[in-house]
Order: sequence, then structure tokens, then C-alpha cells
Amino acid sequence: MDQTEAVLTMKNVRVRRGSFLLQDISLEVGRKEIFAVLGKTGAGKSVLLETAAGFHTPEQGDVFLHGQTLQTIPIFQRNIGYLYQDYSLFPHMTARANIAFGLRMRGVKKEEMRQRVEETAAQFGIASLLDLYPGTLSGGEQQRVALARALITQPPLLLLDEPFSALDPVTRKSMHEMLLRVREEYDCAVLFVTHNFEEAEHLADRIGILKDGRLCGIAAQAELYTADWEPEIKQFLGIKEGEET
Repeated sequence: MDQTEAVLTMKNVRVRRGSFLLQDISLEVGRKEIFAVLGKTGAGKSVLLETAAGFHTPEQGDVFLHGQTLQTIPIFQRNIGYLYQDYSLFPHMTARANIAFGLRMRGVKKEEMRQRVEETAAQFGIASLLDLYPGTLSGGEQQRVALARALITQPPLLLLDEPFSALDPVTRKSMHEMLLRVREEYDCAVLFVTHNFEEAEHLADRIGILKDGRLCGIAAQAELYTADWEPEIKQFLGIKEGEET
């Protein structure tokens, strides 16, 4: 993929957080692509995602949004949707106010904001929840509110941190289907991190394997178990040496 075609590009990125080192990360995510980063707890998945959002400044390498280095784009102009693992909804705000937050920060007029919030809530099936507070909502409902908040500004890039790990199987399946719709309806690129193999296989177009802060390789979804991985990654994926897949 040409860098000019990529929505997100991370090029030789190195980030140090305390004693942890995220090292030499290079990846690209194209328009309407869903890219999964698969790794164990402690591999550096959240640090990678936060770096993609511009929360951490690399000590080496660079992060690009539509070919422009992220550090030159003011935070309020980046328009990157971010869904935290715990959703991070404002507990003192209703679902309506949570969803509207990004629009209010951009100075959108009250009537337009009301209309866009209601339209977005209807898309996510949460119109009846708008006047409720996060503490009264189920996990799946909270996630829909958080996803609506992340997408209401129509970002070109959506970042998801272990987005389905806390959901029951039925709700998880429903949210998987919703994410696939979001990619099409919002015309955005999606980068998500997970430790769930099945989730990565089901949702992603391409999958990167992260181990000890290092991106060990990237494979198309259909080639996850046939790619030429190093022995440690084969073990991580459950592939036995010489095994036909």
C-alpha cells in the first residue's frame, strides 16, 4: 500500500514507557480496512494504539495520518475515533451528552448537534437510552454509546482497545456485526488490538502479531496460519512444526 493511500502509517516507531519499549513498529491501515494487532497481555497493544492516536511522541520514527505527520496536526484537528477498553464514558453525563461531547468541543450549533446525536443513536439502536446515565446501562449498551461518541464526528480512523473482551457471547457477536457495518457506513479505517484469535480472524482483513513490544509480522486474514512465522510466533498461534494447515 502506498503511504499516500494509507489512512494511518506507522513507520519505524519506537516508544519508551517506563521500562517498556515499543520498538520498530511499521504498519499501514487503508481506507475501509480493518487491521487487528494480536498479542498477549503485556505485549504493548495499548501503547501501540495510544501512539497511533498521538498520545505518545515516538523517540524514533513517525506516525502519519493521510500522509501528514501526526505531531504537526493539533489534537483537536486529528479527528481520530478512540474506543477505550472500559469505554470511559463520563458518568455524570447522560448518554446524549456523552455522544454529543465531540461535537460540542467543535462548536457545533445546538440544533445541528441534537439532530446528529439522535440520528447516530438511531443507527446504533440506542435512541431510547439517550436520557439515561452510563451507570444504569448494560455493558453492551455502554459500548454502543461509546462507539456512537467515537464516530459522531465521522473520523477517518477508528481505534479500538480490546473492544469486545468484557461482553457476553451474544452481545459480542452483535457488536462484531456492527463493527463490520461501521467500516462501510462511516467509510473509515479501523485498527483494533486484541488477544482473541477468533475475533481477529473473524473481523480483520490483515493481522499483525505483537510480542514483547515488537511487531513480528503481518499476514492477510486467510494466511494467518500459513505465513512464514518465526518459531515463537508459530507456538503462540498453536502451529506445530511441520503441521499442515
